[in-house]
Amino acid sequence: MSRNIEEVPNSKRKCLRPGKVSPRRPVPDHILQPPYANSQKSPGISGGPEVHDELGIEKMRASGRLAAQVLQHAGTLVKPGITTDEIDQAVHNMIIDNGAYPSPLGYGGFPKSVCTSVNECICHGIPDSRELEDGDIVNIDVTVYLNGYHGDTSATFFVGDVAEEARKLVQVTKECLDKAISICAPGVEFNKIGKTIHNLADEHCYGVVEQFVGHGVGRVFHSDPVILHYRNNGRGRMLLNQTFTIEPMLTIGSINPIMWDDNWTVVTEDGSLSAQFEHTILITENGAETLTQC
Repeated sequence: MSRNIEEVPNSKRKCLRPGKVSPRRPVPDHILQPPYANSQKSPGISGGPEVHDELGIEKMRASGRLAAQVLQHAGTLVKPGITTDEIDQAVHNMIIDNGAYPSPLGYGGFPKSVCTSVNECICHGIPDSRELEDGDIVNIDVTVYLNGYHGDTSATFFVGDVAEEARKLVQVTKECLDKAISICAPGVEFNKIGKTIHNLADEHCYGVVEQFVGHGVGRVFHSDPVILHYRNNGRGRMLLNQTFTIEPMLTIGSINPIMWDDNWTVVTEDGSLSAQFEHTILITENGAETLTQC
């Protein structure tokens, strides 16, 4: 870490610090595991879009539904005093109990079953011994691997009594995701997603993080296309029966990320708050179906 200040400038909030990470949780042998589960190496982004037949669509709906249910349950646990490791334990157990594998576990060596990103953490926060505090915000990012298909979703939750500044950031980030989904349909250019999100973020003077992207998802965790959340001139159009994620990350201040020594946790350069929401969507004849909702 290159930031050594204890408190965030112009705020009483303390800077996020790494806590203690508990040992990796076991997965029963009968659970189907993705190919990367024990490799410690990141498989990266696979070439080619995730386009599905009817059976594949049904499996995507099932994995998306389970991911949404797990995220909803995780959200009910969010309160001052709970640790992100306890949230990880609950998420891990619920996914296993439903016959699925927690996709983050072992992905590129990631040590936990869910990502928990608190306050200035943009993404990929590792659950640990830190207790959530009154006034925090926390993004919980759940992906499940069910019957050979991944469903991926995240939301940012309020911990206790949260300041208006943070509430507004979270609300606008969710609006960015919802508005981006609303413009999706077969033949639509992917760059319209970034334009839609960036325009709305600009209206509220928020930054849009550029280094982290949405992605194709389905039989593999991350595939083409890469979904940029900021204005861009990327080529490529949406295909019927294609699945991918949209997952905008907005900040109150700097959009520049700093990575911790754990090679996962990414925080804003200036300690300013960041929020994220994510859905897996399916391109249909009429537009887009959100797969990751209860």
